[in-house]
Amino acid sequence: MNILMILFTLIGGITLSAQSSINGTFSRKAGTIETTLLTFLTGLMFLTIIILFFGQGNVLGILEAPKWQLSAAFLGTMYLLLTVIAVPRIGVIATNIAGIIGQLVVGMLIDHFGWFNSLVISLDWKRSVALLFMVIAIYFIYKGNKRSNEETKSQPF
Repeated sequence: MNILMILFTLIGGITLSAQSSINGTFSRKAGTIETTLLTFLTGLMFLTIIILFFGQGNVLGILEAPKWQLSAAFLGTMYLLLTVIAVPRIGVIATNIAGIIGQLVVGMLIDHFGWFNSLVISLDWKRSVALLFMVIAIYFIYKGNKRSNEETKSQPF
């Protein structure tokens, strides 16, 4: 079952990268906020249909949730909006690696302190080294982006 969850997450990552690239390009024509709105409206339509046919929960349970838990919707919207802004400027890879680094940093803090009733997993040197490698990766990816852009600008065609 854990392999299936890893596979689902892998597929989610693939779709997220494709979405980032498409949204970044689309935002040049439609606008950043408009592109983000279209993404969420489309998601609303699909999820409404899925809930109608396969829903097992209580949609009105949203009204009973603690207010701090509702902040997750705002955080997801901010993530998508910031990604749509970043992709056309720094590229898909740099945007995704930076997003992953942000997720790792906060995820490590959440795990370490057990925030939001999560499983407590102590921050150790192995996790810290993994984060360091991610920071090194973003450095080299971003530097490669800058060099590639400079080479493209210097070409006559």
